[in-house]
Amino acid sequence: MMKENQDISIQADVSSKPLLGHPPGLFVLFFTEMWERFSFYGMRVLLIQFLTASVLGANPGWGWSAEQAGALYGTYAMLLYITPIFGGIIADKYIGSRASVIIGAAIMTLGHASMAFNSPVMFFAGLALLVIGTGFFKPNMPAILGEMYKELPNKKDSAYTIFYMGVNAGAFFGMMLCGYLAETIGWHWGFGLAGIFMLLGTVQFWLAGPLFGRLGILEKKTEEEKETVTGLEEGETKHNNFTKLDMFLIFIVGLVGLTYAFNDPLSKSDVLDVFSSLDNQYMRGQDSMVIGALILFLILIVSRIQRYAKVVRDRMYAVILLAFFLTFFFMSFEQGATSLVLVARDYVDRELTGNSLLVFNIVNTLLTIVPLIIISWVLIRLAKITWTKIALSNIILFLCFALIWGAGIWMLYNEFTAEISEIKVSWFSILNSFFIIALASSVSKIWDSKYNPSAAFKYGIGLFLVAIGFLILGFGSLQVSDGVKISMVFLVLTYLFHTLGELFISPVGLSYVSKLVPARMLAFMFGMWYVALAIAQKIAGILGGQIEIIQKSYSLSHFFFLFTIIPAAAGLLVILLNPIIKRLMHGVK
Repeated sequence: MMKENQDISIQADVSSKPLLGHPPGLFVLFFTEMWERFSFYGMRVLLIQFLTASVLGANPGWGWSAEQAGALYGTYAMLLYITPIFGGIIADKYIGSRASVIIGAAIMTLGHASMAFNSPVMFFAGLALLVIGTGFFKPNMPAILGEMYKELPNKKDSAYTIFYMGVNAGAFFGMMLCGYLAETIGWHWGFGLAGIFMLLGTVQFWLAGPLFGRLGILEKKTEEEKETVTGLEEGETKHNNFTKLDMFLIFIVGLVGLTYAFNDPLSKSDVLDVFSSLDNQYMRGQDSMVIGALILFLILIVSRIQRYAKVVRDRMYAVILLAFFLTFFFMSFEQGATSLVLVARDYVDRELTGNSLLVFNIVNTLLTIVPLIIISWVLIRLAKITWTKIALSNIILFLCFALIWGAGIWMLYNEFTAEISEIKVSWFSILNSFFIIALASSVSKIWDSKYNPSAAFKYGIGLFLVAIGFLILGFGSLQVSDGVKISMVFLVLTYLFHTLGELFISPVGLSYVSKLVPARMLAFMFGMWYVALAIAQKIAGILGGQIEIIQKSYSLSHFFFLFTIIPAAAGLLVILLNPIIKRLMHGVK
């Protein structure tokens, strides 16, 4: 009884004086996630550009080839989806979600600060710190949000929608402002700006502690609670412990996978290749090893799933199938962080003058100012409600927005006073976030209508849409030659179709995992889901790095038509498998 009363008081503390119908704590999480995504995407949009920029010139980079840069980015992005698996386990067992978020944010702040220095050692140290910090941060913000809405299930969907808007608002402003500063003044200025907002976001979340009560604080379970197992299917045992063979396979797969992740960029930069002794005329040694590791990984997954009762087993196979097709989507969609950045820089006509420049500046002003006004209004409302409890946190938020407004106005002033302007490469990357904010609610209404498609059809449509995006860019690049570039309209349309594809796949993917997998197995299957995303990220980096090679050997359009065929074929296959996937789901919709 005492524990129940404590839970009620905690919830009342968080949900008193609602803001827009929600607990004010939601908007603290919104802003925390916004600043973290600001720093993350602000850095990410610069990475490939910086690595491949000429070592000579007004804004020098490292002069890497696209293949070298893609290999490094692929490893970095891959590890960003691996470390959250361990970060979630550490938070659940040892330190709690809130402490994990603060620790992760602090480590990421150090990572961004390291990258602000013009030093290779500091650069790579910064990437490592960002990977570790993300592992602590990424899985635990949604965990706190879920705990906050434990007693408010009817508001959970709209809460996650608001939270998702924070993610995209941060990505939008991070790519816009960090990208502009980096391309205008210098790369490390952009990296540094990302670090400033990561630091301020960390401090404001830490100072908002009194608003959250005990949310996100690790509570010790009694022995009785530890032993309680619910929702067992017929024919299942109480525990499905990992066998010695399971542990051996996990060790081997993990060792080979991580060695490959680091060996790939090192070998492509002629630094080190630990698998070179296995090279043959058909395949590189590292490729042979990673294929073998993937086969062992598949054996591990199948052997574990086979130990469960039929219904649970079938549903887990459905999740694995969806994860398989998810890799095809993200290996294509994530070209936005690799090859499409290089396309925008080297092959798109970005120069504007006269009326076209004026129109762009007006559009860019609206894109910048209108969202800032709306989010600033939310901040003021939040401050009015929470000032007596978390005044210092609100002051930090006001400081953040003063800096954002200042950076935004400085950027717009520079653009309006220029007679001839070249659109910054990073500007195109903001289109994904803008289209998500503009279209998410419309697409989500389909899921509540009679036209709501099955999981396989959602995945198929999403894959077809990303294929259409590349088809458009393929046609746009057919006439590319010396002095002739792609119209920016083609790249804008590509981002539009890619975003529509993302809205059909990304938000619903984890939802299907939570619906199909019993609660006691969620950690295992979410881990598998993140592994699939990690593999997709690495493949995306590798394939994106081939753009220069394919362009020289064939043409730029060949590269885009390749990315038209692959997701389109995967989309057709997943739709053909719809009857099988529906049968495996056993009634879950």
